[in-house]
Amino acid sequence: MPVRVVDNSSPSQVSGTTPGNALPQPCTLLSVGQAFSGTQNVSSLQKDEAWRVNVKIQGCDLDHGYLCGTMEALNVPMADTPVVTFWEGEIVDTKNYTFFTGKWGATEEDDIKHWTKFPSFLPLLSQVEADGGKSLDLSNYPYIFMRWKEQYFVNVGTDCGLTIAGFYYVCFSCSDGSINGFYYDPNSSPFQKLELKSTNDGRLGFSFSSYELQ
Repeated sequence: MPVRVVDNSSPSQVSGTTPGNALPQPCTLLSVGQAFSGTQNVSSLQKDEAWRVNVKIQGCDLDHGYLCGTMEALNVPMADTPVVTFWEGEIVDTKNYTFFTGKWGATEEDDIKHWTKFPSFLPLLSQVEADGGKSLDLSNYPYIFMRWKEQYFVNVGTDCGLTIAGFYYVCFSCSDGSINGFYYDPNSSPFQKLELKSTNDGRLGFSFSSYELQ
C-alpha cells in the first residue's frame, strides 16, 4: 500500500484443469479469521522506513483459488490514523491461477524476478519458465504462493497519500503460518518486503490490532 497503476488485464487465470493438477490441501493457518502481524519495509534511497502491518483473512475458497481480507498499516507518516484496505487474493494452484500474473502491469519477467526472491520457489523455477507452472502439482507443497491485490481503502479516502495501484507477491508457509511478500508497483520503490507472523489459531470475527503489506 504505497504509490498508482493502470489495469490492462490479460488474466493469470487458467481456463480448464490440466491433468494431474490438484488443489492445495486445506491449512488451518490459512483460514477465515486468521490474523497476522509484522512489518512492511518501505525504504527508499532517501531513507529507511518500515510500517507495522496487521492482516486478517475474511474469506477463503480453495476450490476457486480465492481469498480476501483486510490490511491495516500503522505508523504511516502521511496518515493521522492507521490505514485499512480490503484486498483480494489469487492462490497459485495451477488450476485456477498460474505463476504468471498477466495483468496489473506485471510482465512474465517481473513475475520471475519477484517469485525468485522466495527460496522456496527456486525448485519450481525451471517448470514455471517452461509453462507458467501449469504442469506442477502443488497440492502437497509446504508453501502456498499467492498474489494479493488491494481493492479499496476502508477507513480513509484516496487522498490519504498512499496508493493501492500495485499488488503483492506472497509466499505462505504451511508449517508455521509465516508470510513473506514483495510489493510490485512500477511507481513505488522496488521489492518492498512484507514479513508477517500468525498471531492466533484461526479465531473468527472481525478485529484489528496493528498492521500493512508487501
